[in-house]
Formats: sequence, C-alpha cells, structure tokens
Amino acid sequence: MTFQEFKFHPDVAAGITVAGYATPTPIQAQAIPAVMAGRDVMGLAQTGTGKTAAFALPILHRLQPGPRGKVRALVVAPTRELAEQINEAFAAYGKQTRLTSTTIYGGVGNNPQVAALRRGVDIVVACPGRLLDHIGQGTIDLSKLEVLVLDEADQMFDMGFLPDIRRILKAVPKTRQTLLFSATMPEAIRGLAGETLTSPVTVQVDRVAPAVTVSHALYPVDQHLKTALLLGLLKHTDTESVLVFTRTKHRAKRLDEQLQKAGFRAASLQGNLSQNRRQAALDGFRDGSFQILVATDIAARGIDVSQISHVINYDIPDTPEAYIHRIGRTGRAARSGDAFTLVTGEDTAMVRAIEKVLGKPVERRRLEGFDYTVPAPRKDSEFARPPRQPVARRPKPAAAASTPEAEAAKPASSRRRFKRNGARSGNDR
Repeated sequence: MTFQEFKFHPDVAAGITVAGYATPTPIQAQAIPAVMAGRDVMGLAQTGTGKTAAFALPILHRLQPGPRGKVRALVVAPTRELAEQINEAFAAYGKQTRLTSTTIYGGVGNNPQVAALRRGVDIVVACPGRLLDHIGQGTIDLSKLEVLVLDEADQMFDMGFLPDIRRILKAVPKTRQTLLFSATMPEAIRGLAGETLTSPVTVQVDRVAPAVTVSHALYPVDQHLKTALLLGLLKHTDTESVLVFTRTKHRAKRLDEQLQKAGFRAASLQGNLSQNRRQAALDGFRDGSFQILVATDIAARGIDVSQISHVINYDIPDTPEAYIHRIGRTGRAARSGDAFTLVTGEDTAMVRAIEKVLGKPVERRRLEGFDYTVPAPRKDSEFARPPRQPVARRPKPAAAASTPEAEAAKPASSRRRFKRNGARSGNDR
C-alpha cells in the first residue's frame, strides 16, 4: 500500500512527498481511511508508529477546501513538547495548503497566543490548562470546530487532566468528529472513549509488541548503588544518545546534576523547568549537544529523536505497557537499540509481568569490576548531630512559704494580680 491510494488533496500529497513518506505504517493504514470518512476513531499504538501523521494528514485534507481563519481543528496534548511536535508536523505536512496552526500551553506568555488567535488560525494544538484559560477569557472561538483530537489520552488521565478534558468537551460543538489516540489504554480511558466517541472505529496496532530491533537486559542492584552502576554502565558502554527514565521529576533533576558532575554532557526534562529550558534540553539532545537526557515518563512524551542508541530505566516503569512505550524510543528506523533496566528486589513482580509481555526471560547482567558489596550509608549520618553532653544544673532555691504577714507586706497591686491569677487558673477546664 502507498500514500497515493488514500487520494489526498494534491496540496497535502505534496507535503507527504516532501516528507519522504512512501508506505504508511500500520496505524496510518488502518486509521487514515476511517478519519477521512468522517468516523470517530480510537487508535492504540505505541510510540514511533506514526500516530501524528495518522490524524494530521486527514485533518489537512478535510480543512483544505474550506474557509480560513477560524479554529476548525483542535488537538489536545498533555505536554508542551508534544504540542510543539504535533504543531511542527502540521506545518511540515501542510506547507503547500497554507493552512495555519498555533500552539497554546502554559509556562510562557499569554499575549502572543492571544495575538495569534486574533489573527486567525485553522488548527490549534493545546495543553488542557491554558486552553481552559483562553476559553474562560473568551480569547478563543471554538464554535466552528469540526475535528477534536485527544492525543496521549492515557497520560492526560495520569496527570489529572480528566476533569479539564470534560470541561473542554462541554465547550466544543456536539456535532464534530472526535479522534482519540494513545500509547496505552487503561480501562478508565476506555470509559472516557465510550462517553466521548460516537460509534468509533477502533484501531489497535502492536499493543504490547516490542520492537524487534531492541535488545533487553536487566541489571540487578541495590537501590543505594543505582547511580554508581549507571555511571559505570555509561563509562563502559559504547553509546550514542542515551535516554534515562526516572520515576519522579526530583530524581531526574538530581541524577542530571550527578551525571554532569561526573563529566557527562547531560540535561534533564522534567516539569519544574521553564519552557525555554525544556526546549533547550530537547533541542540539545536532538542536535547532539547533550549525549544523555534524563526524563520522567510524562515529560518524555513528545521526544521524537530517531538516533537514540540506549534507553536506560533507572526506575522500572509501573506497567508492562509503559515499558514497551519507553523502549520504543530506541531501535527506530531499522537501527538496533539497547534497553537496560536497573532492578531491585522490590521489582520482581513487574519484571515477571514484562517478561510475560516479551514472551521470554530477560537476560540478567552484572557489570564487570563493579563493587556490588558496598553497604548502604546510614540514614542522615553525614548530617547527624553529636549527642548532647549532660549539663550540671544548680538546684533552684526552695520558694519560701507565703504567710498572711508576708502577703500583707506586698504592694496592693501585687495582691490584686495574685487574686486574679488564682481565680483564672482555678476556672480553666
């Protein structure tokens, strides 16, 4: 099958030719005809399979003959990086169509976004929070919307965006085409799809099929030795670009600092960074300025780098599907790749689940020359205070017993205060 068989508008077909596309991927082959027919679609495919083109190309085909300057297509994505990547795809595929698109997300100034919307755009790619701000402020008009895309729906659910998505759904026309794409599809998202989509065509491609060009290895290690083992692996492994996954953004930041201190060209991609710093980290990783990028699962959505040689799971993911999604970032474009996972004794159940998905045991490896016997440091021993030495205290002199004669000798004001205090303390409950 070729892209010519879809019979795209000539201007869209020209963009496909410039992009160098000839044969559609499975998700594209199955989804594009349904999208072009105006059907609602629920698409499930792992990263790197071409989901963006599967909805972007048919949307450009649909919008090309119509009016301009009104928001007719809206794509909602969980992260700023993914929003930019989708917008770049629309710009590349639709260069000959002269359809316009823009991005809307937080972390940057609002005024340029408002100005772009006032000038008029055909396609908006947005993150939920800032999109709702524009809806609330009346700076975006969605009354002419024809197509709504919810991309990476599983991550939007994980990030707590489900209430925002429901609010967005109430703000768009009921008569529309809705497309929902995701790398994984937990039951909660299937429920949302049932509420959102009308008689959808379900496209499911390679739900748990790992890339055959990726080799897998587990490195058992105690938790306190993970960073030392990672540094050892990086020093003794022939790598090009390395993507390291951590469970939390705090750990991503800390690990990035430790890698830089060890002399590696590293950067982190996590939610606490400003948009400029996030974009600089991503651009530097793409052009080779940074050899290593440390990221969380959510921040990594939108990383589209074809020459990643290694994916290293510093922390094992929470689900087998997430593991497949992570390692799908290496071994692309017929290139081989390696997936290393550092595992502790607590990860046994997840290792078994991953091996079940892979259909075979994963090789256990040890790094030659690495000292696995180093004991864990005592908690906070570096900052512990020395024990206090006992201090001899002088005994307080015994208070003289009060007598009527002594009380009578005190000033009147003192006697009144004594009476008031005595009365108050006696009434406390």
